[in-house]
Amino acid sequence: MSRPSAAPALEVLQKRIPQCARCPELRAYLDEVGRTRRRAYADWTYWARPVPGFGDAGARIMIVGLAPAAHGANRTGRMFTGDRSGDFLYAGLYRAGLANQPEAVARDDGLKLSNVYITASLRCAPPANKPAPAQLRRCRPYLLEEITALQPPVLLCLGGIGWNAALTALRELKRPVPTPKPKFGHGAECPIGPLTLLGCYHVSQQNTFTGRLTETMLDRVLERAKSLAGG
Repeated sequence: MSRPSAAPALEVLQKRIPQCARCPELRAYLDEVGRTRRRAYADWTYWARPVPGFGDAGARIMIVGLAPAAHGANRTGRMFTGDRSGDFLYAGLYRAGLANQPEAVARDDGLKLSNVYITASLRCAPPANKPAPAQLRRCRPYLLEEITALQPPVLLCLGGIGWNAALTALRELKRPVPTPKPKFGHGAECPIGPLTLLGCYHVSQQNTFTGRLTETMLDRVLERAKSLAGG
């Protein structure tokens, strides 16, 4: 039996999320970043709002990241677009046949994803890239709505924060999350009902520039995600 289309629910979220004001301190920070800008992007008009998810409304793989980068997605308005983390991720998705091009520079760059939907634990760029527990809690309902709409067989979590956010969301959705809580690790897998949680080191420069996460490591995780997703 085919799954019902998630497109209507996701379209509603893509309109609602940028208007979110659940964390006034984060909205104030986004306004400041958008006003002061980085010198390299002085000519840009920053998005400077919460960033909605992006991708294929029929995706069987949902990628859960950490949060928009202050001068990446917070500038461009699309997840993992306009920064080095996105360069690494989208190049990997392209090699895996999950994206039509290896680059992501702006919302109108023609990028299309196939069988993948990208979201985050927090929709606003946090100061120092460190979300507070209360901010993650306020933002979690959006992740619950995306999981409910897409019903993905695979949740690919980038980093420990993404892993924990996904586990908490699944627990709130009354999914059979095992105890003790499954530990995050690169390549870690955890079946939860018909869904599999899959771990991957985050595609941040801290990991990719030091070799903790290599292209080969990312490629293997993406191939595993494709295998688990089937269909």
